[in-house]
Amino acid sequence: MFRNLKEDIQSVFDRDPAARSWFEVLLNYPGLHAILIHRFSHKLWQWNLKTLARWVSQLARWFTGIEIHPGAKLGRRFFIDHGMGVVIGETAEIGDDVTIYQGVTLGGTSWEKGKRHPTLEDGVIVGAGAKVLGPFTVGKNARVGSNAVVTKAVPENATVVGIPGRIVKQQGEKVLPFSDKQKAMADKVGFDAYGVSQMPDPTAHAIMALLEHIHAQDQRIDVMCKALKRIDSTYTSTESPELSDEDFAPIEDSDRSANAGG
Repeated sequence: MFRNLKEDIQSVFDRDPAARSWFEVLLNYPGLHAILIHRFSHKLWQWNLKTLARWVSQLARWFTGIEIHPGAKLGRRFFIDHGMGVVIGETAEIGDDVTIYQGVTLGGTSWEKGKRHPTLEDGVIVGAGAKVLGPFTVGKNARVGSNAVVTKAVPENATVVGIPGRIVKQQGEKVLPFSDKQKAMADKVGFDAYGVSQMPDPTAHAIMALLEHIHAQDQRIDVMCKALKRIDSTYTSTESPELSDEDFAPIEDSDRSANAGG
C-alpha cells in the first residue's frame, strides 16, 4: 500500500511541472485525494461492503469534485490533473500510467447491467472535457483530444478528436478523412484536405459533402458535353479555369472600397 502511495505521488511530479514538494502534493492535489480514497472504497466494494463503499466514494466526491464509482478498477500511477467534474463509472477499467484532465467522463450508453463503461489501456491520455462512452477499449498510448466524444474502440497509438470522435493520427502518421476521389477534387480546387484534420467535425463533414457535390456536377457536365459533341460535331468544350492562390487572397480595404464605389 505504501508503495502504491509513493507511486501515486511520484506520478504527480512526473506529469505536472507545477508540483514542488511531497507535502504540497499531499495537501493540494484533489486528483490524488480522489484516487487514494477510491483505493480504500474499492477494497470495501471487493469485501461486499457496497453501501459503505458508495458512502465513502460520495465523501470523496463532495471533497474533491471527482466522482469515481468504487467498482471501477484503477491501475498504478494513475493521474487526474485538476480533476473537477471527472466522472468514472462502475465498470470502467484504467491501466497503468493513464492521465485524464478535468471534466472527463468515462460513462456508459446503456442501462443494462454488465460491462457498460470503457477500458483505458496503459499510457492513455484523455483531454479536458472529453467523453468516452461505452464498453470498448482505448488502446495503449492513445490520445483523446479535449471535448471529444468517443463512442467506439480506439487502436493503440492513435489520436482521436472531434464530435463524434474520429482518428486523425495513428502510429504517428496523419489519417486523412478523405477518399481518393475527394482528395483529387480538393487538389483541383486548391483546397488543402490535410488541414481538415484540425477542424471541428461539422466543418469537415460540410467540406467533404461539398467536394462530393462538385465531383457529381463535374461528372454530369462531362456527360452533357459528350452528348453535345455527338449532336454537333463542331461543338468544342472548354476546360474549366484553374484557380490560383490570388483567388483565395483576402480583399484589402482599398479594393473593397473601390468595388463598393464602382
